[in-house]
Amino acid sequence: MSEEINVTAQNAEEETAQETENNVAQIKLTRSEQREQAFMLLFSNSFTNTSVDNMVQDSSELFMGGVSPVAQAEVEGIISVKSELDEIISGYLKRGWTLSRISKPSLAILELAVYEIKYLENVPASVAINEAVELAKKYTIGESGFVNGILGSFVRDNGEK
Repeated sequence: MSEEINVTAQNAEEETAQETENNVAQIKLTRSEQREQAFMLLFSNSFTNTSVDNMVQDSSELFMGGVSPVAQAEVEGIISVKSELDEIISGYLKRGWTLSRISKPSLAILELAVYEIKYLENVPASVAINEAVELAKKYTIGESGFVNGILGSFVRDNGEK
């Protein structure tokens, strides 16, 4: 009888583990949450020079359900054109300012938003700017106006919609 109880308990544990695995796999993230994951990966990457795959593996436990494929693809795209994005952002800084003067969270937010505006046709510029400002409000201290100003100038100069 003791064996029967142990087998039943083991089966229950396996079923619970399977249910948990299924629930994790079924977690659906909003686009804002995927964007926030992308921001977190970019911010993390500003401290290390590791591959996106390694970042995703290292970060997958931080995010319920793992790293979104959308966030991963966006980060890969941003990293592939990072120098171009940084050049664009540099062009909108006040005279005497350099990228090194921008806080790491703000730079990651700006890179993310400029990438979305320039390369993702399915993301309207107004949405990219609004989401960037919200991220700046959440992850920086008083830099949301700076982020909004840079992105607003970029959009006006490039006729983005």
